[in-house]
Amino acid sequence: MTPPLIRLVGVTRRYGSGASELMALKGLDLQVEAGEFVAIMGPSGSGKSTAMNILGCLDSPTSGQYLFMGAHVEALSRDQRARLRRRYLGFVFQGFNLLARTSALENVELPLLYRGDAPAARRAAATRALLSVGLGGWERHTPAELSGGQQQRVAIARAIVTEPAVVLADEPTGNLDTTRSHEIMGLLLALNRDHGITVLMVTHEPDMAAYARRMVRFVDGRMAADEVNPHPTLSAPVQAEPAEAP
Repeated sequence: MTPPLIRLVGVTRRYGSGASELMALKGLDLQVEAGEFVAIMGPSGSGKSTAMNILGCLDSPTSGQYLFMGAHVEALSRDQRARLRRRYLGFVFQGFNLLARTSALENVELPLLYRGDAPAARRAAATRALLSVGLGGWERHTPAELSGGQQQRVAIARAIVTEPAVVLADEPTGNLDTTRSHEIMGLLLALNRDHGITVLMVTHEPDMAAYARRMVRFVDGRMAADEVNPHPTLSAPVQAEPAEAP
């Protein structure tokens, strides 16, 4: 029997000690199958971002088990977790996290550079990734020359250029207006639906969470609800933006 893609068992995360101790997670159990689109919701301080950091191998649990494809991530060394991130995980953040003086193409190439891919292979893969998010022709533009929605598309291209199994999106529409937010959600939905990429998304916006087929709610470091969304929002495909005239 194939194990779930992701499984958290009794995961806790404690910060500090004594009077300053904070229990961000208090025995979290979570299971995610390959190909799911899961929205993680909850108020500030509920533990959702802490859980996301653990799932992304950016942090480690204080106790409990984290299994990825059946392997115990909590037992891996820092270097082994880094290799897991590079091979299987892609990240999209609220703040885009693009290098300001670097072109869109070079920003997307970064994960492949860290992986040690050859320059020609990096450029070809980054070009394909930008084309897949509707930014063909924008390869040489820097973040300052792009709109917020375009910058987030570059960030998504960077997340998928390694062909990850999972995209972890932390408030991916938090810095965008309503129209751009729905465009980005349509893109994430297409990646999940058409390419089989598992998407785990933290959001506080119900209309963005409505794109997911499953909604998990956190309260005070624990899972308060885990519900199937019977009527997820279905978005039209994202249209490519025309390149600027030379």
